[in-house]
Amino acid sequence: MGIAGQPVQVRNHDGAGVDTIDGPFLRSDLPLAGFAIIEAATVEDAISLVSNTPCAVAHGLVEVWPLDS
Repeated sequence: MGIAGQPVQVRNHDGAGVDTIDGPFLRSDLPLAGFAIIEAATVEDAISLVSNTPCAVAHGLVEVWPLDS
């Protein structure tokens, strides 16, 4: 598949606006909900795709890990 690049945390709590933080979320009191592989041209496109998911909106977060080829 590829080598994981630098991750980005994506939040959009209550749909109030997208907030991103570079780097992994190393620790969480919340359970890990799973993972998905999506195809996007850029990291910004991937952030746009995940910013309205239930996890990002409902006070959780989604980590975007780009794959380097």
